[in-house]
Amino acid sequence: MPSRRLLTCALAALFAVPATAHAAPPGGPHVPPQKTHFDLQAHRGGLGLTTESSLEGFAKALRLGVSTLELDTQVTKDEKVVVTHDRQVSPQKCRDTAPVVAGDPMYPYVGKYIKDLTLAQIRTMDCGFQQLAGHPGQEVVRGHRMIELKDVLGLVRSHRAKQVTLNVETKVEAGAPEQTAPRELFVRRVYEEIRASGIEDQVTVQSFDWGALKAMHRLAPGWPLVALTNYDFLQVGKPGASPWLGGIDVDDHDGDFVKAAAAVPGVTALSPNYGFPQSGKVGDPGFRFYPDRAMVDAAHARGLKVVPWTCNDPATMEALIDLGVDGIITDYPDRLRTVMAERGMRLPKAYGPR
Repeated sequence: MPSRRLLTCALAALFAVPATAHAAPPGGPHVPPQKTHFDLQAHRGGLGLTTESSLEGFAKALRLGVSTLELDTQVTKDEKVVVTHDRQVSPQKCRDTAPVVAGDPMYPYVGKYIKDLTLAQIRTMDCGFQQLAGHPGQEVVRGHRMIELKDVLGLVRSHRAKQVTLNVETKVEAGAPEQTAPRELFVRRVYEEIRASGIEDQVTVQSFDWGALKAMHRLAPGWPLVALTNYDFLQVGKPGASPWLGGIDVDDHDGDFVKAAAAVPGVTALSPNYGFPQSGKVGDPGFRFYPDRAMVDAAHARGLKVVPWTCNDPATMEALIDLGVDGIITDYPDRLRTVMAERGMRLPKAYGPR
């Protein structure tokens, strides 16, 4: 008969279970392990929280804790790269104060295209004079002046926010190219500003204009690119190539967004609008997702990530995560961060002021 000690050891071995066998995955019991690394992107710095495209907004997003600052660029008449979504200065966002010089024939500047204004002219406008409609919680940055791309790059560098990515959009208007700076100039100037920042390894470049992505790839073959689209820009079933796809005819790729975007050199991620209608919510009558499970699986099979834009509803965010997307672009990074926390997902690092 074995000794009591040997019997105890035998029983312990019989019922022992490896520590990892029943351990909860890193993100919690209901989160697939791959979703513990989820890309929380603050759209225009988080325009639902702060005046869009402002340094204050980008800094607030860093303090909150996001993985990516998403931002748009335009190029001025004197070839400066400014951070703004709009190719034409919006009277809902900016108002004139005074001309740069008396009798300036371009004054008033509101309503003009960015490409036709100098940085000095642009910087006279007050783009923080009122709250943006539809965002009642938005903090207004009074007297906000448009900033340059180098300012946001410098903000991230000064915070030593090495875990934060900048997702920089070259906002070339391929459907009306006369309304923005010429594509090659536009792309070159964005490239130069990113290169000069010293943090180019923290940058992705996105565009609806896949011709701009191709141009960026020629300048920086190693930079990760993001193919933006909404379904209409693909022009599925229409003769010829869409002006947005850089010479690619989506119908040569079976009308498939994933296949067509994968043909663009340097593309590592896809960024479609999240659903139809564009501002709809899960559960609304007639609402459907654009990045469905089939799209996500097809992208992942090609090694591409899927990060849809711009979702602000928590329940819809939840459903997108369940579809397997790799990140979400949102006006409300606080809402997405709360969803992630409740699901036990890994949260991006927060960076306080320096």
